[in-house]
Amino acid sequence: MSIVKGNVVIGQSGGPTMVINQSLVGIIEEAKKHPEIGKIYGGLNGIAGMLEERFIDLGKESEANLERIALTPAAALGSCRFKPKEEDCFRLFEILKKYGVRYYFYIGGNDSAESADILNKIAMREKYELRVFHVPKTIDNDLRENDHTPGYASASKYVIHSFMGNDLDSTAIPGVKLDIVMGRNAGWLTASAALAKDPNDKDSGPHLIYLPEAPVTIEQMSKDILSVHANLGRCLIAVSEGVVDKNTGKSFADSLIDEVDSHGNKQLSGTGALGDYLVAQIKEYAEQNGVKKLRIRSDTLGYAQRSFAGFRSNIDAHEARMVGNMAVRYAVKDDIDGSVAIKRISDSPYKSDFVHVELSKVAKITRDLPHEFINDKSNYVTDAFVEYLRPLIDEIPTIGKLNKDIIKL
Repeated sequence: MSIVKGNVVIGQSGGPTMVINQSLVGIIEEAKKHPEIGKIYGGLNGIAGMLEERFIDLGKESEANLERIALTPAAALGSCRFKPKEEDCFRLFEILKKYGVRYYFYIGGNDSAESADILNKIAMREKYELRVFHVPKTIDNDLRENDHTPGYASASKYVIHSFMGNDLDSTAIPGVKLDIVMGRNAGWLTASAALAKDPNDKDSGPHLIYLPEAPVTIEQMSKDILSVHANLGRCLIAVSEGVVDKNTGKSFADSLIDEVDSHGNKQLSGTGALGDYLVAQIKEYAEQNGVKKLRIRSDTLGYAQRSFAGFRSNIDAHEARMVGNMAVRYAVKDDIDGSVAIKRISDSPYKSDFVHVELSKVAKITRDLPHEFINDKSNYVTDAFVEYLRPLIDEIPTIGKLNKDIIKL
């Protein structure tokens, strides 16, 4: 074991989640157990704030307040969408040295892992022992090396409950309803809507699910929807915000939205443009094919998917706390850097482990929803996906329905 004494900096980056603060508190509580660790600093608004030397003393927080923070969604330290260049990371390195930092923990997704990797390489080049750890977080569930990521199960739970409510609404007042779900390049979160389907009612929704990994044309989507509508008199559809037009190879939203972030990504979640576009196109197709006055609406689930207060998966909260704990344990154990990945051990009972992986294996490149989780028609998920997600979600509400056999006198 190589012991290095110094201070800690913790930062949060990217989209907030319902359990990201569990990881923050997990790092703090574990860091307090190790005498080689001195001050525990929090960097406000990620690397963007650290470059302005906006640090707070997390060691002063009471245990009671930290537990309240752990149960609070979004990012307690504040987050950022800042993509640092090599020179930014070098400036950050110099600032960390100034503050006597030897342990650096950055909670985020693959972009956050990439910036941590750049910082780590600078520290190695400068022969300064800085133990850099990326702590996984993303509702997109697209980090490599992980079975699933902290934040995903809680966001999925929100999506599941939303679609259960929308299905009941659609049953009460029949029509066609599209819900746009977060997922720029990966359909993991949109796919979770499948768990809203009532196992005791084969006609319950969602009836169709469209994912970025399964390109589709407006014509095919419209045909699918009209087919379900002709059979049931209604149709509930889950559509990923990054769903791809099979004709162009680009997302439908690509031509609808101009605003981009520092990573060059279109700002998909803050607008209802995609839903409005799809509704107009499907309605036009329906009218051209003899279906007049189709009742069709859309909603964009939006940011509530990731930061809805008081709504989380218990397993998700536990694992988010543990990846924070384990990042510190790995960092103080020896002169190593990296990320903590969640590995599933078993489904029943559900068990997982938290392993050390190299930063480069998590950084930059994401993972898609596997082909075996998408049905042959590219408009729903398979049973294999449902079996994958179900252990991560707490109790799903039981739906009560009346016997609607008409009385004949």
